[in-house]
Amino acid sequence: MEAMSVEPVPIRNQPLRRLTRLEYDKLVAQGAFVDERVELMFGLVVAMSPIDPSHVESTARIHERMVLALRGRAKIRCQAPIAATDDSEPEPDVYVTPLGDYWHEHASRAHLIVEVSNSSLAYDRSEKALLYGISLVDEYWIVDLVHGLVEVRRDRDAGTWRSITTFRRGETIQMLAFPDVTIAVSEILPPV
Repeated sequence: MEAMSVEPVPIRNQPLRRLTRLEYDKLVAQGAFVDERVELMFGLVVAMSPIDPSHVESTARIHERMVLALRGRAKIRCQAPIAATDDSEPEPDVYVTPLGDYWHEHASRAHLIVEVSNSSLAYDRSEKALLYGISLVDEYWIVDLVHGLVEVRRDRDAGTWRSITTFRRGETIQMLAFPDVTIAVSEILPPV
């Protein structure tokens, strides 16, 4: 008899056993998620959205710009884990972290995190915004490929971002930690 595949069912009447970041890292090291795009969010292993060409291009442009502008002043990570909290290890599209050696642990602080959003827009605006708002993140950008804009979130307070500013084509964004670093919105969005 062959096992049936069933749609995921929300479990409401039993407590869930959540993973810590250290437990998740051990599972990753043992090959538990080989060939899977997943990240740890609030103790749960979450499947990451597939990425399309516009997402790849936007991410690459942001990464390239940051590497050139911040060489020797900060480290730039692209689609790499960050130790956000004890139970969360997301993989932002791009993040800027202080200089340091990260041979044995992922960075836990970020000057800036950037998520490029298409199918993940609602997730990036809610769960990711909350997580980055309670983490050591100074600034959070959402490159909204759906609406052709960039949301810049600053001034975090216990999971809430007190300042959310929208930037559109023709405008530039100045990085909070490095005010001399600017990015033109039209350079990181697909052409119209």
